[in-house]
Amino acid sequence: MKAYLISIGDELMIGQTINTNAAFIASKLNDVQIEISKTTMVGDNEADILFEFKNAYDSSDLIIVTGGLGPTHDDITRKCVVDFFETELVRDEGVLEDVRNLFKNRGREITKINEDQSLVPKIATVIRNSKGTAPGTWIAKDGKIFISMPGVPYEMEGMMEDFVLPELKSKYNLDKQSRIIVNFLTTGIPESILYERLGDLDQLLQGNKLAFLPNQFGVKMRLTVLGETHEAAQNKLSEIEQKIRSLVGRYIYGKGDLKIEGVIARLLIDRGLKIATAESCTGGLLANRFTNINGSSNFFEKGMVTYSNAAKVEDLSVSEDLIQEKGAVSLEVARQMAEGIKAVSGVDIGIGVTGIMGPTGGTENKPVGLVYIGLCDEKVCTAKEFRFGDDRLLNKDRATQAAIEMLRRHLLGIPYDE
Repeated sequence: MKAYLISIGDELMIGQTINTNAAFIASKLNDVQIEISKTTMVGDNEADILFEFKNAYDSSDLIIVTGGLGPTHDDITRKCVVDFFETELVRDEGVLEDVRNLFKNRGREITKINEDQSLVPKIATVIRNSKGTAPGTWIAKDGKIFISMPGVPYEMEGMMEDFVLPELKSKYNLDKQSRIIVNFLTTGIPESILYERLGDLDQLLQGNKLAFLPNQFGVKMRLTVLGETHEAAQNKLSEIEQKIRSLVGRYIYGKGDLKIEGVIARLLIDRGLKIATAESCTGGLLANRFTNINGSSNFFEKGMVTYSNAAKVEDLSVSEDLIQEKGAVSLEVARQMAEGIKAVSGVDIGIGVTGIMGPTGGTENKPVGLVYIGLCDEKVCTAKEFRFGDDRLLNKDRATQAAIEMLRRHLLGIPYDE
């Protein structure tokens, strides 16, 4: 079964509203192994809407439309559905009762325009709306399913969960095979190199699927495995995961939706260690990420933003002569920042971050995106160079991610090889 998603509304076309509905629906259909053939947006224009309806109907088995079902003049989806299927509107007493009860419960007088939302295409099965006034509709014709729902996200989501998905599963015997989807979370390695190190993917996956989803924090690898039974799918997953870890395991910090700072928190708490941070270019973002973790007081002692050279000297005892000689953005200063914050805080591990975030401030020898991260514990005091891009905010994210990954590798004894 192939699905075609149509999102209607001028607010989507001009970027005033983000189309989260399509993402939600696609995710839910993917869970029951319905393939999305196309997702499109169209404004509140009758001719354009009917054009998309025809495209969808000609090419797909399942058409899901959201938006344009409200009570105002620009909500024209219902009229387009009636015209497209050459049917007529009839009043649904159940929907009318829903609308009246909703207004009664809210202490408001109902108007004719609201009552008219109980008018539905004659050939449709009504999808009741427990969270609003506009019903959804389900039309089965020519071996196809045409579904229309409101664009209000929480109303649409309720209809998908309570009616659409159960109905699709019941009528079309979906989920014939057992499917397991696992996200492997990596950082510290570009997508292209990750891809190369996995080698021949056809041989690795044996008919299963692996998607690479990069962002500024790393690359998520989404593995989808199918099996005749759950046990068979689980066995395939275990086999493929073992191979993946043998090739790129050092870059994998977790699975699912785990955050890397959560991994660090568990490592530090289990070992009874505390850390402190000294930040320049990241402006406290590293400390913020650590303290986003519930229970962070068990491993995080202090964070200092030493942005100026004077602050580095006064608060962290960084050598003024060293700054003059090497510059504030240097391996040596990053190392002394880590050493200084460790000493002043009395913690087990200190981390120092200094760099050039951009878009200005770079030179030929020290370009925008250059970052040095220092790490100091009782045995080691080291620093590492990183080079990112020219976007200031992305660089801050990347720098904090690199610092956390540097700490993870240090704690686990994983060396850097690039």
